[in-house]
Amino acid sequence: MLFEGRDLICLRGARVVFSGLCFGLEAGGALVLVGPNGSGKSSLLRLLSGLSRPFAGTLLWDGRPVADDPDGHRGRVRYVGHLDAVKPALTAQENLAGWAGLQGAADPMAAAAAALERWDLGHLAEVPGRYLSAGQKRRVNLARLALAPAALWLLDEPSTALDRAAVARLAAEIARHRRDGGMVVLSTHTDLDLTDPAVLDVSHFAVAPDDAEEPAA
Repeated sequence: MLFEGRDLICLRGARVVFSGLCFGLEAGGALVLVGPNGSGKSSLLRLLSGLSRPFAGTLLWDGRPVADDPDGHRGRVRYVGHLDAVKPALTAQENLAGWAGLQGAADPMAAAAAALERWDLGHLAEVPGRYLSAGQKRRVNLARLALAPAALWLLDEPSTALDRAAVARLAAEIARHRRDGGMVVLSTHTDLDLTDPAVLDVSHFAVAPDDAEEPAA
């Protein structure tokens, strides 16, 4: 299993965010994205998830262009962005059950309950999202990773608002995922004590304003 990016170019509006970006990630691997704010870490994660497309370059899964089977790629990805995805009117369990249903769970509420227990959130199952703290909302978002297996985890600042115990649980879940042959790409400012991660400094592929060409219409 190999996930690759070759000569990726990303646009934000009409601005080239990065150009010529390449990476390769094998089963069990971890890729940590670093770089200053605005360098394109979140934009790259969205490209990898299929939520947006590169202006140029190719993403490949085991040598096949991801663009040839976008639905298949979305099925092997779990993406947790840095924005809060918890609906305030729904309980923690109902929020997760909605995601479980989208992923095809036969019993979404049961899948949600199991995911909450795995992330030590069972006591919050019936609490509406509006009453959850920032750290609790982050943990509910991360519990989506336990709803169904997926080869590739894409995590955008996953440790934001987490206390020390929750960061340790996140690190343990990432380690478990990798031991099972999964991959993870993440941006973080917290040391998660990952084993032998590759590091990609997105700013190395930045394009200076004077060097960026206007994209063709």
